Amino acid sequence: MCGIVAAAATGRNIVPVLLEGLRKLEYRGYDSAGLAVIKGGRLERLRAVGRVAELAALAAPAGTEPLGAETGIAHTRWATHGVPCERNAHPHISGGLAVVHNGIIENFEALKAELQGQGYVFTSDTDTEVIAHLVQRELKGSADLLDAVCAAVRQLKGAYAIAVVREEDPQRVIVAREGSPLLLGLADDGNYAASDASALLQVTRRMVYLENGDVAELTPGGHRVLRADGTPVERTSVLSQLSADAVELGRFRHYMQKEIFEQPDALANTLELVGAAKSVQPGLFGAEAETVLRDIDSVLILACGTSYHSGLAARYWLEEVAGVPCTVEIASEYRYRTSVPNPRQLVVAISQSGETADTLAALKHAKGLGQPHTLALCNVPESAIVRECALRFITRAGPEIGVASTKAFTTQLAALYLLTLAVAKLKGRLSAEDEAREIDALRHLPAAVSAVLEQEPAIQAWAEHFADKRHALFLGRGIHYPIALEGALKLKEISYIHAEAYPAGELKHGPLALVDREMPVIAVAPNDALLEKLKSNLQEVRARGGELYVFADAKVDLGTGDADGVHLIQLPEHYGKLSPVLHVVPLQLLAYHAALVKGTDVDKPRNLAKSVTVE
Repeated sequence: MCGIVAAAATGRNIVPVLLEGLRKLEYRGYDSAGLAVIKGGRLERLRAVGRVAELAALAAPAGTEPLGAETGIAHTRWATHGVPCERNAHPHISGGLAVVHNGIIENFEALKAELQGQGYVFTSDTDTEVIAHLVQRELKGSADLLDAVCAAVRQLKGAYAIAVVREEDPQRVIVAREGSPLLLGLADDGNYAASDASALLQVTRRMVYLENGDVAELTPGGHRVLRADGTPVERTSVLSQLSADAVELGRFRHYMQKEIFEQPDALANTLELVGAAKSVQPGLFGAEAETVLRDIDSVLILACGTSYHSGLAARYWLEEVAGVPCTVEIASEYRYRTSVPNPRQLVVAISQSGETADTLAALKHAKGLGQPHTLALCNVPESAIVRECALRFITRAGPEIGVASTKAFTTQLAALYLLTLAVAKLKGRLSAEDEAREIDALRHLPAAVSAVLEQEPAIQAWAEHFADKRHALFLGRGIHYPIALEGALKLKEISYIHAEAYPAGELKHGPLALVDREMPVIAVAPNDALLEKLKSNLQEVRARGGELYVFADAKVDLGTGDADGVHLIQLPEHYGKLSPVLHVVPLQLLAYHAALVKGTDVDKPRNLAKSVTVE
């Protein structure tokens, strides 16, 4: 979950490039930051606790010449082994070489004991330091840094992306990947590497995506890729479709706010192929999709966090519309229990980044059980989960920098609804008339979300009311229960208000004991078949003195009149089965504005990182 940037250039000071790359990668971790460069044949290292801004200040202290070099590596950390402090910050050094690392080395304790027995001294609590000493040890038997890195990574167990520089090789960077994302950036003035393409858009859009088990050498004049056993391989370069503007804040205060307001465009882009068609084509999910989707008899969804909530909502659609049984599993739990495999089941892996370690491991476990029909639903086309699956659907949300996911979630919902329609059509459960009506609804969805965003001022006023509360309860029924779960997650992630979500019918089975004037209750009240049941649940809250904040569809009458303690915001329209896409947007805005009132770090909440690439 850490971020790596590396550069081997000529005629260019790469320190500003490294620092700007780290700023783009702070969503991956921000406990500490550091860099190491080769300057005048000597290794220079800077490390700082906290944000990249602290490191940048060290690189350009007032009244002195800024640090400059042509070769170097940099890192922003999300702590796994060892508390956030300078001694645990990367890069880690052994002799005249430095290493940065993303991932977890599972056998580091055994390697550390072995290295200590050979006289190597450890100065940190991290698993990363063993890599530096391993490479140093291998250099004693080999004069070549590339060979030494290959020999070292063959001894590692776990997930890693690493970058290595050495004083004796002032124009070389060696990188390696196994399980954690790493790509190369090719430019006229040098060659670069990073955890994410966004970090390199400042210098190039020509990227090479490394595969698991790859080791690469970067020099100012070129690059080469080989396997850890030394076998040369070719990796095709591609032109990234991202633009530098896509990862800039523009007129917004925070990335989360920007990404909330980008949802109409993100949905329009994701649904573009459907909007221009008159039918839902299974080919949207891959060349073999029609055969696979026609044959499946059930669906298994694997996901974590926000993506798990999108899967929970999809279960209602798949079973109601497509008539296909659906199970949704938390990926981190699925692989550690005994389950019953079904070779005719479609396994859907959902991940914004496509690098979520738990979801990737669960997907591989499902395949290992003899379930070959796999579909990746992801926002990053070159990611590990996409490459692992036979079928794929790429949401076109664009870069999502804020740790708390917003536009990735709504585009996941849109993609899962498309999957539902495709399966329903192949199963003979979607008439031509219904298909045309559903396509019209999807075409109008971006405009409907835009109308919901106009409710921001009223939602902001709500946030002022309860931002000082310590707890909140979210309620929903049916398919809107997963939306309540997502709303509670957003609030707790960025405002640190403890929030729970329950199906509203479960109130009397326990949670009602918590309700009082100090426990705000946020309810999702669409104008659907469960509305009358929900009204009864809300009356239960009012009878106990609870304060209600209700997001309802237009023309919904809660039967409370102007009662004290009842706050109501009505969305512009009821949107049928796609209502969850609309109703989650005000919950995102509520969490955002509550966090603003509390003064928390919206885009980088404590203890969290965006791309969870470790188990």
